[in-house]
Amino acid sequence: MPGKGANCTKQGGVCSLREYAQTAAGGSATVAPAGSLRTTCPHRFLESGEIFKWVGEVLLGTSTPLVLREIGFLEAEGGGEVGYIDSVLVHPTERPLHWCALEIQAVYFSGRNMGVEFEALKRDRDTLPFPAGDRHPDYRSSGPKRLMPQLQIKAPWLRRWGKKLAVVVDVDFFSALGRMDDVADISNCDIAWFAVEYEESGAKAALRRGFSRLTTLERAVEGLTGGLPVSLTRFEESIGERLRRHYPERAPSSGLGR
Repeated sequence: MPGKGANCTKQGGVCSLREYAQTAAGGSATVAPAGSLRTTCPHRFLESGEIFKWVGEVLLGTSTPLVLREIGFLEAEGGGEVGYIDSVLVHPTERPLHWCALEIQAVYFSGRNMGVEFEALKRDRDTLPFPAGDRHPDYRSSGPKRLMPQLQIKAPWLRRWGKKLAVVVDVDFFSALGRMDDVADISNCDIAWFAVEYEESGAKAALRRGFSRLTTLERAVEGLTGGLPVSLTRFEESIGERLRRHYPERAPSSGLGR
């Protein structure tokens, strides 16, 4: 659930997933968590307004920033807003305006929808059933395909204005990214990453601060890309392998040649 100070707007209320393992002992199967909580809904980050306090302290020098949602950022040539900054945090007293932009990114998941889990829970209300469907976090869709274009559109304009872009993800999301070089001072960064985690107590999990990192836009894009190009030789070996598999009558017997 989103936690104190945040309202869930999703049907079913699923805002995090985790891996489970099933073991057999004494003739009966037991189900237990085998992985950390992965945030699948951006509303989960809003618990107690902690991320706003954290970002405000680091980028604005205040733990009580004013939070504004969806301010128009891009306009069509004929007029009308076509793009928004998701959230803007404003220092409550400083003038001229002292503010930063905020982007929140949860992870999408691939696999069966959650309806099968609700049906399983209806049938077995006494024990924790093993997940009825296979699913996993899809960091490739969430990072390079969703988050990276947002940063590439917004960060250059914010940089021209002398403003910073805060990005909130969870620790596992950040760990799934490629290596990013840090900058030593806020004045040199384009993007400030804020990675949260969850502290579990019984059946409850409370959001807490993990770590923050300061990067340039260029290094962030490299991290979101999450890999290095293979060599030409290796790439052509892969082409040859696919040719032999799908077009055996036309493929060269070994390698592709030059």
